[in-house]
Amino acid sequence: MSDAAQPTAAEVRAAAEAVKTALDRHLAAVERRSGEDDPAVYEAFNELAAAAEEYDELLYDRYDEVTPFEIPGSDDSLPPYTGPEEPNALSVLIRRDYVVVEPQRLLAQAQRVEAVEESGALTAGFDAASGTVHGALGVLFGEFEADEIASRHKEFGLEEGDSTLWVTASDEPAEPGEWLEAPFDQADTHQVVCRFDVSAVFDDDADDDIDDDIEAGTLAEIGVEDAVGPERGGRRGEDADREAQDADR
Repeated sequence: MSDAAQPTAAEVRAAAEAVKTALDRHLAAVERRSGEDDPAVYEAFNELAAAAEEYDELLYDRYDEVTPFEIPGSDDSLPPYTGPEEPNALSVLIRRDYVVVEPQRLLAQAQRVEAVEESGALTAGFDAASGTVHGALGVLFGEFEADEIASRHKEFGLEEGDSTLWVTASDEPAEPGEWLEAPFDQADTHQVVCRFDVSAVFDDDADDDIDDDIEAGTLAEIGVEDAVGPERGGRRGEDADREAQDADR
């Protein structure tokens, strides 16, 4: 970055003051919160994140320094809740992704279901609905609840992918059949009370943290071993003493 494009010292100072102000507002919102999902706390958090990010960028551009903390941006979370404080209705939106890793197992499970429901399904063989992966999926999801398939997915030759569950609130319940043509098009993120996500990405992040901890522990152990050398009376020092005694003999 050229010197002409660098922020001034005054701009960096102003950004630092903005962080202080945002910190005070966030703490005040937390102290006054009305519940676990208070929108005021969420808004104050996002303001603090934005102020901290701005300060971090200006500090780096001006002084080639960074802050010692990291605040996740608002893009990683839901927008502020603007739904009713006392909702009269709610909707639960669920998405679960699967990969068909064992088609033959899937087909076999579907055929077992058909064998119970329709006599002669086994002799009919692949002329039945379970003869294709597409048909087998219809048979299994028609027979078992989605939660049961989720808990027994390996039995059906499936592998879990990402999943998410959203709970949205509304003032009035929908009319019968109102949203059946497009059940997921009317999801308003501003009315999401809570959401729960499951993804291998989170497992990878946790593994990275564990690897970092292990590496740090290994480095600490190396430091301890290096400190226990011949001059510190460690194992190598004891070996050296024995060698000296043998030489004297």
